[in-house]
Amino acid sequence: MEVNKWYLESVKKQVLYYKMLGEKAMDQLEPEKLFVAVNEDTNSIATIIKHISGNMLSRWTDFLTTDGEKEWRNRDAEFENDLESKEEVLDVWNKGWDCFLEALKNLKPEQLSDIIYIRNEGHTVIEAINRQLAHYPYHVGQIVFYAKQLKNSPWNSLSIPLNNSGNYNAEKFAKEKEIKNFTDDELERLK
Repeated sequence: MEVNKWYLESVKKQVLYYKMLGEKAMDQLEPEKLFVAVNEDTNSIATIIKHISGNMLSRWTDFLTTDGEKEWRNRDAEFENDLESKEEVLDVWNKGWDCFLEALKNLKPEQLSDIIYIRNEGHTVIEAINRQLAHYPYHVGQIVFYAKQLKNSPWNSLSIPLNNSGNYNAEKFAKEKEIKNFTDDELERLK
């Protein structure tokens, strides 16, 4: 498989994995917990989601032809906690991820070396994707960590459960070697 095509397929799987990870963390919370900020210097999960979504919409709308920091984006407003329901939070969440996934779906492997701009700084498309593959999972990690702290009942692990690494590894090493994306099994396990 051509390297650029493989890269795009890998990126799409990772994006879906991190989206699902965030959703599975939020699913474990009572809806009101999405709006909790423990102090003035922290953001609620809802606010983190507003920021991620705002970033995605700005970066990935017409990203091949316009700067990734759109004039219509109000980044500071993303940190104002004005969402009122879980449905609103999930709507904002999905709008951002849908925009990012649609941009990736329409991207052709030969476009990965094209130059695009974010705040007037040139990036190859690969660099822009990699930049966001660090940014979005960083925030999804915050959501997962925060959700674990806010949950009132036992946490359902989103990775290898505690004290189960030996079983997990034994199961993996019992199979023949194969080339596949790590998310193939993880997406199935999280469903």
